[in-house]
Amino acid sequence: MPSAGLASRRVVQLSVLFAMFALYVAQLVSALVPYVPVFVAASAAGLALDTYLQFKQPGLLSLLGKIRFDVTVRQLLRDMLILVGLLRIDGIDPLGEQAPLLIALLAVYVLHFGCQAAAVLVRRTRTLPIVTRNIDSSALRLSAAPPRILARRASHRMLAFSIPATAGLLLTAATTDAFWGGIGIGLSIALFGGGMLYLATWLLPKKRALSEQKVMEWLDKWLAAYKPTVAMYFSGGTTSAYQANMWLSTLADVDGKPLIVLRERFMVNKIDATDVPIICFPKVATMFSLENSTLKMMLHPANAAKTSQVLRIPTIKHAFINHGESDKLSSCNPYAKAYDEVWVAGPAARDRYQLADVGVEDKDVVEVGRPQLSPIKVGTGPAKGAYTTVLYAPTWEGWDGNPGNTSVILAGENIVRHLLADEKVRLIYKPHPMTGSQVPAAGEANQRIMAMIREANTRRSGARPGPEAAAELTRAAAALDELTSTAFRTSADEMEKMMLQGKPEGGRAAAVAEAIAAWEQAYWASFPEWEHLIVTEARPAIFTCFNQADVLISDVSSVVSDWLSSEKPYAVANTSGLSETDFRTGFPTVSAATILTPEAKGVPALLAAVRGESEDVYAEARLELKEHLLGPSDPPSMDRFNGAVRALCERADERRVRMAERGETEIPSQREDSVEEQVAEAIEAEAAPESEDSVTA
Repeated sequence: MPSAGLASRRVVQLSVLFAMFALYVAQLVSALVPYVPVFVAASAAGLALDTYLQFKQPGLLSLLGKIRFDVTVRQLLRDMLILVGLLRIDGIDPLGEQAPLLIALLAVYVLHFGCQAAAVLVRRTRTLPIVTRNIDSSALRLSAAPPRILARRASHRMLAFSIPATAGLLLTAATTDAFWGGIGIGLSIALFGGGMLYLATWLLPKKRALSEQKVMEWLDKWLAAYKPTVAMYFSGGTTSAYQANMWLSTLADVDGKPLIVLRERFMVNKIDATDVPIICFPKVATMFSLENSTLKMMLHPANAAKTSQVLRIPTIKHAFINHGESDKLSSCNPYAKAYDEVWVAGPAARDRYQLADVGVEDKDVVEVGRPQLSPIKVGTGPAKGAYTTVLYAPTWEGWDGNPGNTSVILAGENIVRHLLADEKVRLIYKPHPMTGSQVPAAGEANQRIMAMIREANTRRSGARPGPEAAAELTRAAAALDELTSTAFRTSADEMEKMMLQGKPEGGRAAAVAEAIAAWEQAYWASFPEWEHLIVTEARPAIFTCFNQADVLISDVSSVVSDWLSSEKPYAVANTSGLSETDFRTGFPTVSAATILTPEAKGVPALLAAVRGESEDVYAEARLELKEHLLGPSDPPSMDRFNGAVRALCERADERRVRMAERGETEIPSQREDSVEEQVAEAIEAEAAPESEDSVTA
């Protein structure tokens, strides 16, 4: 059970921390007695355990940092206890003829703090006001990062560089010869001092980055040369990048010069492979460089706290495109009225906004379809293969944790149990990536479901693809990774990654699309048709799973709306507590679905309809609902999307003309941040981690 595993892990963690404190106690007692063998062993074991945990289990030691018992305090206490032992051991007089040992040990700590000061200065000079990707930034004089242990891993540096000093002092304790302590401390002084001097070379003009003012001047010149017209603005947490990634293909095909605008530094490398230029503006003040550019409009796939900051730029028009449409209240958020226009897929979303009465006027709603659904294939009738492939793709529990949001908790295990009981079913289980993030019970149910699927696979057998299939998948994955991934050194920091991710080679986008198609084909070919699959990685994408499945089981979510483009049967779990009639009335996207209760007893009937063994009573309703949700097939969605882009850009141009006619040669800028925003930014800067983990590749 997951809870048992968590409890066991906590017991191990507490045991390790207890062992660390026990070693300190043993070191103290054996120093006072004194008993040299135990004293040396406890001191060495304490340093070894601390070093091992720092390199292998840093999260565990972070608990000690919260009570101010960090690595520097621990090492200082360890060295103080060693000095106590040296005072008590016969034949050693560290305050007499061996006093230089004490002075030299103090020099070690002075150099440690000097090295840390140099590391902080280097990090600050290498933190640019913006971060870019897919842009030639060679003019910024970017350089490779210093070694990670010097620049960003103070705890690792403290312990690793202190090993010679501690070992030397312990040899002195064992032999009563100060020579060994002097050698060890000398090595530590050399390591800290050499590290400090080496770091200082990054502060010299040759390696030092340009000033913030010059970086922003470079950006203004780049914007003037590139002349962007359409940008996608995105801000979010580490797990929310999928909301932007689903629009990358559409943005790449948009009429005009596209741009991606981000707000969080880590998000730069969370965005999937794309040739579209990316600029991250961590601070509000730097973002206003866009105001004087040719940028006319922004697309917003999600509402975020920082969205209000970019809405202050009066020269740019804004359209909310959402990252998916469903019947949930989140699909008609009142915040949408802050945008100039709200772009939706079809008439259903327009009606949803008017019924919700959240302040979005009907004239500001524009139907553009869903351009990214073009890879989804239309079904060809009843399932004919030896196995009926069922895609179970439940959504997550939502921010409010409402039981009706996800079927995983109340119905998930029952749905999977009924599916696994059918010998002709092949199940593809793809849970939402945020499952369990709000309600632990959802995460636990998700783990039980995956365990059920793995156990069911042990009861199945049959012919498997030969080794050539696995080899082809490996080859395709390597080819795709070569195109979409940038290999970074472990020491690479944000600036070095920015330097390596400059302007992409021409034709890369087409090569990536071809490589993705080859990988997907190899992926599905590498599994036998009878094997159930659990898909939790970003690849294969949900649309690829759509094309493999004969039927979908999901919840009230955008997955259902997107699935309807395939015209294939689907079912929705009703865990809301509503009657089926009220459920269909309250959620129009399920009007053409088979409704499953939490007990999931309707699964066999659903499978019979999919196989053509009984009438597919919702076939005609699905076609009508498809057009109601996604709009007409003609003209193509991408054409309608581009038409909306051109129209909103024209509105931005018209406003600029009006401002010029009124004699306003420069639009008043709101560069002065409010006191609240300045305080918020200061808090964000203080809270931002300084380690390499804050910049994820």
